[in-house]
Amino acid sequence: MKEVRLDHTLSCAVSQLHYLINQVAYEAVPSIPSSVKYPLCSAIPVGIDVQIESIDSISEVDMDFTMTLYLRHYWKDERLSFQSNNNRSMTFDGRLIKKIWVPDVFFVHSKRSFIHDTTMENIMLRVYPDGNVLFSLRITVSAMCFMDFSRFPLDTQNCSLELESYAYNEDDLMLYWKRGNESLKTDEHISLSQFFIEEFSASSGLALYSSTGWYNRLFINFILRRHIFFFLLQSYFPAMLMVMLSWVSFWIDRRAVPARVSLGITTVLTMSTIITGVSASMPQVSYIKAVDVYLWISFLFVFLSVIEYAAVNYLTTVEERKQLKRRGKSSATLNLEAVQAMAFDGCYHDSDADLNYSVHSEESSSRGRAASVATLDAARVKRKRSIKGNVGRIILENNHVIDTYSRIIFPAVYILFNFLYWGVYL
Repeated sequence: MKEVRLDHTLSCAVSQLHYLINQVAYEAVPSIPSSVKYPLCSAIPVGIDVQIESIDSISEVDMDFTMTLYLRHYWKDERLSFQSNNNRSMTFDGRLIKKIWVPDVFFVHSKRSFIHDTTMENIMLRVYPDGNVLFSLRITVSAMCFMDFSRFPLDTQNCSLELESYAYNEDDLMLYWKRGNESLKTDEHISLSQFFIEEFSASSGLALYSSTGWYNRLFINFILRRHIFFFLLQSYFPAMLMVMLSWVSFWIDRRAVPARVSLGITTVLTMSTIITGVSASMPQVSYIKAVDVYLWISFLFVFLSVIEYAAVNYLTTVEERKQLKRRGKSSATLNLEAVQAMAFDGCYHDSDADLNYSVHSEESSSRGRAASVATLDAARVKRKRSIKGNVGRIILENNHVIDTYSRIIFPAVYILFNFLYWGVYL
């Protein structure tokens, strides 16, 4: 019998509320509650609280974020008050919204938003006997976040979702956080793949529009710190390896032109691919990012290693010509002997054995083609045996002074650059 009485009482209250709604124009702004005095302001107070369910995505390219939240409004409309013996509230769905006045809160700088409608519209209206109203929505909104990428990917971004009344300025409607800083609540399991959420906070302020006046504005602020490990694996470590790989050319014989040139071109093209990949995933900003500084300086080190070999090759050629002039050799004889040496072992050797071989080859050529071929084969075998036993000595003896200094200067400067870079940006 008790449950029947409660159901009967509730049904009577609902009928009374529907009767009042049909009799009165509830689409109009409610008057100031008689129980609260506002000596200096006639605006309707509307309290707000928000529970953030999830941050779905953050896009650096579009400079926006997508968030799902529960938005709750609190105000008092004495026209909706009703009699209730047990002081029990009544809850309605979205069908009643169109018949009463509700605050017209919108999201500033939003790109798109929608109210969830599975299986029905996620709207709740709760009316209390004294006229207090709770209006709750479940919304997904995408809004702009003005990001600064000057320290990317070692950056921290400050984003905010802003709420404001569209039609009513501060003289008509006063938006405020219902419970101060406690009005903003978040799910404990909110996480992002690339960011760590450092802080959520609520604040308020005023916004001025030249034609309509001042409006109350509420802010949902959150600070995002980017996880750097992904970018270390995808950008920084490959760039470091390419720079160190370019140093290998300093230890290759200066006459091994194909080996050193191919190594230099490979590292340059790989660095270009890394830079292009990073740029494709970022907005086209007009300033330099932290990752740009690192990648382009690494690219400069790789490029300088190629230029270094160009200088070594040129100076080696000049030095050879001077030596030939002192020894009285003709340039044609040298070119022939150098080509034969390069074709034989890929390295140039200016030892006495090589010079003796050159003279001997010239004498044997006058005795006949058969004797010349036999002598050439014997010399090649002798060269192979000498190389196998003295590889290290040959590399050191044929080393250019620029290569010697480059082996020390390039790594030292790059290590210093890394200390400076990580010290500034971390």
